[in-house]
Parts: sequence; structure tokens; C-alpha cells
Amino acid sequence: MAEGQAPPPPQPEGEQECMCTQDKVLQFLNKMADESGIKDLTDPALAEFLTDSDALKGIRDLFHYPKAGTLPDVDPTLVDPNADSIYLCGNSLGLMPKVTEEVMKEHLDKWAKMGVFGHMTGEVPWAHSDEHCLEGVGRLVGAKKEEVSVANSLTVNIHVLLTAFYKPTETRHKILLESKAFPSDHYAIESQIRLKGKTVEESMVCMEPREGEETLRTEDIIDYIEKNGDEIAIVFFSGIQYYTGQLFDIKAITEAGHRKGCLVGWDLAHAFANVPLHLHWWDVDFAAWCSYKYGCTGAGSIAGLFVHERFLHDKRDRMLGWWSHKMSSRFTMDNVLDLDEGAAGYRISNPPIHCVAAMLGSLKIFDQVSLENLRSRSCYLTGYLEYLVKTLFGENSEQRTTKLSISIITPEDFHQRGCQLSLKFSSPIDVIYPELVKRGVAVDKRYPNVIRVAPVHLYNNYVDVRRFISVLQEVAHIVEDHA
Repeated sequence: MAEGQAPPPPQPEGEQECMCTQDKVLQFLNKMADESGIKDLTDPALAEFLTDSDALKGIRDLFHYPKAGTLPDVDPTLVDPNADSIYLCGNSLGLMPKVTEEVMKEHLDKWAKMGVFGHMTGEVPWAHSDEHCLEGVGRLVGAKKEEVSVANSLTVNIHVLLTAFYKPTETRHKILLESKAFPSDHYAIESQIRLKGKTVEESMVCMEPREGEETLRTEDIIDYIEKNGDEIAIVFFSGIQYYTGQLFDIKAITEAGHRKGCLVGWDLAHAFANVPLHLHWWDVDFAAWCSYKYGCTGAGSIAGLFVHERFLHDKRDRMLGWWSHKMSSRFTMDNVLDLDEGAAGYRISNPPIHCVAAMLGSLKIFDQVSLENLRSRSCYLTGYLEYLVKTLFGENSEQRTTKLSISIITPEDFHQRGCQLSLKFSSPIDVIYPELVKRGVAVDKRYPNVIRVAPVHLYNNYVDVRRFISVLQEVAHIVEDHA
């Protein structure tokens, strides 16, 4: 290790750690039912008992949790406006930590009282504010401080990284990604291919699941790379697929790409602060993420990027800005670039302090609870949701009380999913979704028939999950009555 370099993050004990299985969830539910004297695992009273028994239940109190009456389009005749909403939409926007208000106020006051002197003064000088996030963000992604940067937005960072790392040749020019990648990824890759003088038709490869399946199989991805890797310049997948909620095997896919000489990058928008990551040890080349979903930093807040330490002294051409220049000589202003090392050299502009303040607030939450403990909690929350959906809405379930049936397109294997389950309805959701909203439910719709539901490990609980199922049952009967 070079002098002054941070030690590497702890080496992961497992691959993508999650010891949970649906059998273990069922054992847990039965055990808790025995302790509580509640025999029916679908009984809402069990959800109350599970929530009261949860060792991490107090984390919710660190967040502003919306009341039903504060959500738009809620019908006050159908729901108590003063009751908690059923907020299961953290995969789109995480809730606000209470401490963020305090951190934001500190910097607003500083601006009011100091003006320009705030750039270089105080406990968190604005010009260095992003650097105050690096240790905490590094822990969340499993990286050394010099491998991460807090900067820009997600799509900007994808462009920044692809501009630097996508160097197509006549024989190796393709970028491999999953079909139904988020539009930002798709458009960014399209434009990068064209900017580098190639065509999308010849250089963009979107992998489709097998016929009749919703998600990609890891063995199919690896097999494709092994057979076609000599043509692939970059493998660029989502850590968690936004539509299906599938968590890809980042380590295995990265290794497969490297065996064939490909660079491997990841969009971690839905994985950051959702599941434990070990980017350094998984040997990922580069990655980018937003922070406003499970990171709870506010809509459109500052994003992050990772560049492995093997590129620490790499001087490859890239998009540059003032903040790409080392701080030690940045204010010499001679327009002679002194490129910063590692991920810091991929920054463009000075950090927006109000966005950084939101990140600092979020990291104070993660200082109080480990992502590993949250991951365990997440597995049991999604396992409980899965059990209720299959029992009360499964197509072949004897306990289904509605004509409406629901399947889950997110993988059953806990190693292949995070906080989100994507529910596929047997009928269009164009009537179902508005009725949920009227009853204080916040979930994410994907027409014609998918609703994404994310019980977030930080602030959701078993009662939220059970209340959602109860409202879903009510709405299903309403839809049937009006069919």
C-alpha cells in the first residue's frame, strides 16, 4: 500500500451476503406466531407483533414519515388523514431523515452569515464538502476513499465514465447491457456509441430474458460474454434492474467480463444503500449511482461514482472541469491541468452544498445502523410481503378471495433481489392504481399491469406491508364490483 493511501475495505465474507430463504422466513413467521399466540400468519395482529419485536424499529423515528392526508389525491372519506400513509415507494424516492433538516439549516445559516467565506471556512468548508462524504459512501459501496467521488448526477457520471473508458476498436466495440435498461442508461450508451463513430445497430447489445421469463439468468449472461466477449468493449449492467427488481451477480459477471478482456461497469442506482456492495473486492472497473432512492438524499440530489484503485494514476482522456484539478494547485489558475488521482479526477464542478448537506444528513443515519443489519431486515420484510401476496393473491392459492391474481416477477432467490418486489397483476392496473392512491398508498406503477413495491429497510415495517395487502384486497373487490 502506498504511503498515505487508505487501507482497503473489509473483505466480504460471502458473495452477495444474504443468508435468508423463503423457508427461513416461513420458520420465522411460525415461530413469532407461536410466541404471540396468533395462529393465522395473515392476521394483521401478527404484523403488529412483528413490528413491536423488531430490534431496528426505532430507525423509522429518524425519518419524516408522511401522513395519509399530506399525499395528493387521497380521499379523506376513505382513510384517516392523520394516520401514517402506506409509503412503499423508496425505490423511486426515499424519505427525508430528520437530521437532514438540521444539516441543511447549518449551511443556510452559514451562507447567510458568511457569504463567500463559507467556501473555505468552518467544520465543513463548501469547497471540500464532498470529501466529507467519501468515508461513509465508501463503506456503503465497499470501496476505498480514493476510489469514490461524490459529484454530478447519475446520467452525467455515466457519460463521464463512458467517455473515459469506452475506447472502441474495429474488433472490440460493443457495449452489452440488459434489455429494458433504464432510459438514462440506454440513451447515454446510444449517444456514446455515436460520439465514438460507431452505430447503435452494430455496437449496442441488449440481452433479453429467455422466452416466457421475466428476468435474465446469470448463466446466460456469462455464457454470452464467454462466447462473444472478444467483440465487447464494455459490459454495463444495472446492479438491480429497476423494472423487475432483479439483483445481478455483480462479482460473477465482472469476473466473466475480465476473463474475456472486457471492462465492466455498473449502474447502481437501485443498489446503492439497498444491498451491501463490495466494489473493490469484486474488482469492478467503474460504477455510478444516484443517492435519492435508498440513500434518502432528496429528489435529484448529488450522485456518486467509483473507479477502481488500479486506475489511481491513470491519465486517460476524459471530460474535465476545474474540480478535476488537484486542490493543492487548483487556485494557481494557470490553466495547466494537475489532474487529481483516482475517482477525484472524474469530478467536473464544485460540489453543490445543499445537495452535499443532504448526503451528510443521510450518512448520519447509516452511522447508526449497518447496511448488513438492514439487509437482513429487508429480507424478512420482502419475505413477509411475498408470503402474503402468494397466499392471498396467488393464482392457485386456496386462500385467494378475489378474482384478481398477482404474480411476483422479482426472483424468489434472496441473493437476486433487494428491497423491491415487482407485482404483476392478472388485469390492467389503470383502475387499481388510482384506488390505491385514494387510500394513502404510495407505490410505483408500470402500465399495463406491474406495480413496484419497496418496503425499505430503513423506515418501513411489517404493519406497512400488511396494511398495503389489506388495501389491495379492498381495491380488488371494488374493481370486481365495477367490472
